Amino acid sequence: MRILVEGIDVLTADPAAEYIRNADIGITDDRIVFIVPTGQHVPDFTPDRKINGKNMLAMPGMVNAHTHCAMTLMRNAADDLPLHKWLFEKIFPIEDKLTDDAVYWGTRLAAAEMIKSGTTALADMYLHMDAAARGIVDTGMRVNLSKSPLEFHSEGGLKADDVFDDVRTYFKNWNGMYNGRIRVYLEVHSTYLFDWPSLIRASELAKELGTGIHIHLLETARERKESFDKHGKSPVEICVETGIFDVPVIGAHLVHIDEEDIRILRQFGVNAAHNPTSNLKLGSGISPVHKLLDAGVNVALGTDGTASNNNLNMFEEMHLAALIQKGVAQDPELVTARQAFMMATVNGSRAVGFGDETGILKPGMKADMILLDMDKPHLCPVNDPFSAVVYSAQASDVDTVIVDGNILMEKRELKTIDEERVMFEVRKHSDMLLE
Repeated sequence: MRILVEGIDVLTADPAAEYIRNADIGITDDRIVFIVPTGQHVPDFTPDRKINGKNMLAMPGMVNAHTHCAMTLMRNAADDLPLHKWLFEKIFPIEDKLTDDAVYWGTRLAAAEMIKSGTTALADMYLHMDAAARGIVDTGMRVNLSKSPLEFHSEGGLKADDVFDDVRTYFKNWNGMYNGRIRVYLEVHSTYLFDWPSLIRASELAKELGTGIHIHLLETARERKESFDKHGKSPVEICVETGIFDVPVIGAHLVHIDEEDIRILRQFGVNAAHNPTSNLKLGSGISPVHKLLDAGVNVALGTDGTASNNNLNMFEEMHLAALIQKGVAQDPELVTARQAFMMATVNGSRAVGFGDETGILKPGMKADMILLDMDKPHLCPVNDPFSAVVYSAQASDVDTVIVDGNILMEKRELKTIDEERVMFEVRKHSDMLLE
């Protein structure tokens, strides 16, 4: 399949040529083959499809570096609570009732929402992960799926089942599938739910499989205090000592960190997944993202699940990520529009394990991109394209979504998901979970 996007402005995320006006983008199969001035003849390229890019902006797709897709089933069901009460008293009991079918449909709804808001890749960590994989693979999205080697059940007190062998099977069945769109990591929920031996075993399993780990880290002040009370050290230090940081890591939240934590994160190349909306809504705090960036830590953005955020809108996360650092520090130069844009795109691709092929629009890279309709009053005039995307654009401005050279949405119409059927099924399963 050859696609030609004609006469479009391009925000590439490539430092060599960040913004290209009035260009043609050529796609062959799953790759970008050229970005040239509009009308320039490209030998041996005859498109099967043409897309008119007039008054449009092409950019890399958003990457949601930390979410729990099937939590769409619990949207608006447990709000205005602190994290530990929210998690242990509300969410865990609901999750005990989850079924494969519920997770399948909840994941598909998350995919529909993310595609419609310009997300092309994500890192999902949750339960019933075979059902989650089946729910998302045929949507066309690029996804990092994390499966936990421990399964937790809250009924009769929190208990953990050992499913380490299931992780090996899951990795074999899904990692690298669908033209490499699927990547499998281990989920280590946190250093407070995993005990010390389990953390060591998880790190050893990740090394055995040659993969990474997705973990919640220092989301709350309580988590930090209890870690020091029990172990005399930070969860970040625990991750070092148990081998968690010996493999690629997505560290979600990283709100209550100090200078030593930041030094360790940089030393071990940990990817930080900043979740501004969820952290604010749960009253967890604000991650010192500007310090992480200054230290050279790769900072990506995530929404968290819709039980704590209520939506999967990465435009909101990008916007908020820039604003809250400025407001708290009373410094408008912290986290610029360009930095927030990079966090949502190229940094996210690196964080979730696809950075060698996605996150930047240039020849040779995978054709993962979104086209924004810029012919809107709130986007006129553009002047600075980074500012336009971060401070002005809305999720509803996403017109077209392309992943791996396949069109997943065009003119706001989903091509791979039956939106009406998905919402019907999610309403049905949500009613059963919450009754």
